[in-house]
Amino acid sequence: MYFNQIAVPGLGCLSYVIGCPRAKAMAVVDPKRDVQDYLTIAREEGMQITHVINTHVHADHVSGDQELRLATGADIYIHESAAVEYKHKDLKEGDVFELGAAKIEVLHTPGHTPNAISLLVTDMARSEEPEMLLTGDLLFVGDIGRPDLPGAEILDEQVENLYHSLYVKLADYPDHLEVYPAHGEGSLCGRGMSAKKNSTLGYERRANPMLRFESFEAFKKEVMSAFPVRPKSFSHIIQTNLKGAATLDACPMDKSLTPKQFEEMVADGAIIIDARDSAAFGGFHIPGSINIGFEKQLANWVGMVVDPNAELLLVVDDREDYDRMVTELHRIGYDLIFGYLSGGIMAWLMSGRPVDQLEQISPHQLAGRLEKSGLRVIDVRTPAEWNASRIKWAEHLPLSDILEDQLPDAQKDEELVLQCGSGYRSNIGASILRQAGYLHVKSLAGGVFAWSNAGLPLIST
Repeated sequence: MYFNQIAVPGLGCLSYVIGCPRAKAMAVVDPKRDVQDYLTIAREEGMQITHVINTHVHADHVSGDQELRLATGADIYIHESAAVEYKHKDLKEGDVFELGAAKIEVLHTPGHTPNAISLLVTDMARSEEPEMLLTGDLLFVGDIGRPDLPGAEILDEQVENLYHSLYVKLADYPDHLEVYPAHGEGSLCGRGMSAKKNSTLGYERRANPMLRFESFEAFKKEVMSAFPVRPKSFSHIIQTNLKGAATLDACPMDKSLTPKQFEEMVADGAIIIDARDSAAFGGFHIPGSINIGFEKQLANWVGMVVDPNAELLLVVDDREDYDRMVTELHRIGYDLIFGYLSGGIMAWLMSGRPVDQLEQISPHQLAGRLEKSGLRVIDVRTPAEWNASRIKWAEHLPLSDILEDQLPDAQKDEELVLQCGSGYRSNIGASILRQAGYLHVKSLAGGVFAWSNAGLPLIST
């Protein structure tokens, strides 16, 4: 049997290839939208992709099932309760696929979504006993799938289903069964996922706090205590996956745009994402731009900040960065990408068009100012980060609150310094505040990390 796990950094998505080179047949489970990895594996291993299996209707990334069907003619499979609108074959409890030495059995394990399945995998060349369980978004390494995404009206039912799938259905399987989830660290489909990408049922039973409750009531109380933030993109992605995503060749043609063309599209309502680093953005940027630079969580931040139906223009350092950004955006269903500024910000500057700046203040500059002026420092980190350590004079306003239009209680001409861990999130927050009319917004260069490394004091709440 052939088996391979493919990871998407940042989004935390994990997909799988299961097949048999001798039988020349291969299944892809939960494919990402950019499918070249799977096509390359199939070619190199001498297999044909015959099955594409979705463990559920995903909320955090667009499935690559349509791309794979176009490229290979493979059949798409999803649980019979999923209300998908595209051509597919239904799955139900107990269905079995045999691809040479690879045997795949379907378990209906609702809870994250009503249509969620897990896949019991056996390498028949080694044993008739199952070797691994692909758990989808039911069970993660260190956590479980959130049940709230399908909607509040069925949340109680979802929690009950989640408990039954975890505590009753999985109870039938041995500790040594290997666990391979659909997500890992970085995903917003759970709360506390490990950086490890696989585990065993036995280890999760001992170490995963969500598998150690003595009663359903205690389990439900913890599950309902808090849910991760829900990005703007999730509803859009769900609808895209229900309809079947457009193939990437149908997306708008990428264009290298002159400053004049760029300006005209902005005037027509296009949104600019400036993907350069915080210092470069702070030096000069096009007025109205949103700074979301390259880091592991880029796609999640775009999903929280930008409307999925927006027409997008990108400011990047080069064509390679543009291609990378486009891939990240396509993975979360942001398909209306109309091009990038040819020549980058220098071309805009040389054209004589207006620019804006976001002043970056150093830790020592800020420390000197705090003792002499009424300047306000706003910490946009999470509550957990704030409670761990903070700058003495700072106020707390998480970026997630700013994204929900909870703006600072301040005069529009008041001097504000936004601060996060590294400067990444404070630049996002500052971009939004500038759009909201706050005139004197700065960002702490390097954030709390730089403040601490400069030998300046932090306090604990």
